Amino acid sequence: MTDIPADHPRYESLLTRHRIEAGVDEGITSRQGLIAQGRGEAFDYLLGERTTESADAAERAAAAHLLLADHPVLSINGNVAALCPGELVELAEVVGADLEVNLFNRTEERMAAIADHLREHGATEVKGLTADGRIPGLSHERAKVDADGIGDADVVLVPLEDGDRAEALAAMGKVELVVDLNPMSRSAQSATVPIVDNIVRAVPNVTRHARELRRRPREDLERIVAEFDAAAALEAAENAIRTGAK
Repeated sequence: MTDIPADHPRYESLLTRHRIEAGVDEGITSRQGLIAQGRGEAFDYLLGERTTESADAAERAAAAHLLLADHPVLSINGNVAALCPGELVELAEVVGADLEVNLFNRTEERMAAIADHLREHGATEVKGLTADGRIPGLSHERAKVDADGIGDADVVLVPLEDGDRAEALAAMGKVELVVDLNPMSRSAQSATVPIVDNIVRAVPNVTRHARELRRRPREDLERIVAEFDAAAALEAAENAIRTGAK
């Protein structure tokens, strides 16, 4: 990427692609993750590659949920680990959340590689390797969770499209904070807080809001959570994609 100047109009997009490619080379991201990245990038292009006002409001509500949680967990897959590992570690520190690796294309090698990658970016503990719990209703590898991680969580950040698991977690009564550039996906539709934004912008934004909110009274956080309207956020995101509205 050193051949691409920082003022190139597609610099951020190209850098993100490079991170996913590097993730595949390092055994962190699956090859299917390349397709998922391209799908998300298409929606981001339609959004103008920016955080909309409705997305920022969702990120603020997500921060409030994480700060109010008894046991928040940030779920991490291969694409997320490749794109923003340090940012997730920082968010976990700010809100007191656990980090847990959860994969569809799960192998012990990939799980270990992602856990090591997160530790290299500052994580002290990474869950997901024990896999002594299950998400009911799922027959694939994403059903495997740590009983004292996602299994016990009351609030879970679910980054990137993950429809059936998102629905299953919702059925368990967990508060789901979903980052998904497609407002019509099952993940976004089942979320308590759908964040229609690029993960590389969304995670730092949630952290920024959490830093600003963490010393506020609990009733202020509860008010932010209560006032957030998921349906209105999804409608605003779809409108932005269709019309370019802010």
